[in-house]
Amino acid sequence: MPPPSTKKSKAPTRKALIRAIASSTAVETGQSIQALEKKLLLNKLRFAHIKLAR
Repeated sequence: MPPPSTKKSKAPTRKALIRAIASSTAVETGQSIQALEKKLLLNKLRFAHIKLAR
């Protein structure tokens, strides 16, 4: 059996997550990826003043 990997995996960036969500939604809805990405980014700015509970 090979030794366990000692490499730590990197967390995906916010940009990569937005791209993945937009492309998945685009496949399901038929909308363009660019339009969905823009909408997701605008929502971040729209609610920037709201803090989430920890």
